[in-house]
Amino acid sequence: MKERILNIYLIIDDHHVTGFKAFAYDEEGTDYEKIDFLKAHAREDFDKAEDFPAPINKLGKYMNYNKFAKLEKQGMQFQLFEEIFSKFNVPENPLICVTPVVDGKILDGNES
Repeated sequence: MKERILNIYLIIDDHHVTGFKAFAYDEEGTDYEKIDFLKAHAREDFDKAEDFPAPINKLGKYMNYNKFAKLEKQGMQFQLFEEIFSKFNVPENPLICVTPVVDGKILDGNES
């Protein structure tokens, strides 16, 4: 059975999370096969991925990446992706691959 899966990009500029991007697929296979599929398409999906805003505080400043990392350690980073999940109509516990893009460079494990 096909499942909606997402490549999500965490845009980090000067140590701040300044945006998100996402691209969806409907794929079959095991979770491992789906993750491998998303990783294999991470570079090519970036340019066609849809942009989403990053959270800003009441002073209009972007979240420091260290704060995002703390949320991630607590498993709470998914709260920041709610708009993405809603837009792509994903199931309750979506299978996603998050790829950081640091100062314009995609860090997908294949950088030289």
